[in-house]
Amino acid sequence: MFIPVAPFPPANAVRFPYSGYCICSGLVSSARMTRLKALASLSRSAASEHSSTSTTTPQVEPKPKPWLLVGLGNPGKKYQGTRHNVGFEMLDAIAKAEGISISSVSFKALFGKGRIGNVPVMLAKPQTFMNASGESVGPIVSYYKIPLSQVLVIYDDMDLPFAKLRLLPKGGHGGHNGMRSVIDHFRGSRDFPRLRIGIGRPPGKMDTVNFVLQPFNRQEREELDITFQNGLEATRILLLEGFNKSATFVNSTKPMEQLG
Repeated sequence: MFIPVAPFPPANAVRFPYSGYCICSGLVSSARMTRLKALASLSRSAASEHSSTSTTTPQVEPKPKPWLLVGLGNPGKKYQGTRHNVGFEMLDAIAKAEGISISSVSFKALFGKGRIGNVPVMLAKPQTFMNASGESVGPIVSYYKIPLSQVLVIYDDMDLPFAKLRLLPKGGHGGHNGMRSVIDHFRGSRDFPRLRIGIGRPPGKMDTVNFVLQPFNRQEREELDITFQNGLEATRILLLEGFNKSATFVNSTKPMEQLG
């Protein structure tokens, strides 16, 4: 039988998706036409399912960005256990508690990587001596493209009472040469958090340099160990729950209250 081809399908045509064919109901039996309509319906259903599955994009949770934790101090046995090196000691306490090794040398620093909870972290103890700390910290931040808001610098502060912690979101160097160097290598930016550890003021007329390079006595060491425990907890809160909760924990507690 010869079936004429119309330039446009008539109203009684059954169309099959993807094939481009259509059959007019007047040219076939009613039973066959019913089967053809059923096949066409199945074909349209399959086409719709294919379209919906091909456009569905699986959701992937973004990975947490790494933090850089920096402890400031001076390298060498001569300076171990001195007031000016409490930044190093605080970082050592964090590393020990979280099982992170910081024994490798990179970017002029003792360096290590690990995690606190689900947050990736890098720990650094610049070995440039205090006054040139930025020569180490600046390149680390630049190389790993770490936002300054996720760089925590830990250091000693004579303007705070002994063993007192203070967490701030930003600020100046306050006369601290290590912080001055870090800010200089951040191109003058002061917008990064810092954890200050109070070492108190020198007694009487003692020279400032001699004071900061002085070791702690036994009673001071006991108080400082409690401070390190609280600094560790503050760091965990900062990374896992945010700055505000961590600052509330740190800044609302007096040193001797932390003993309880």
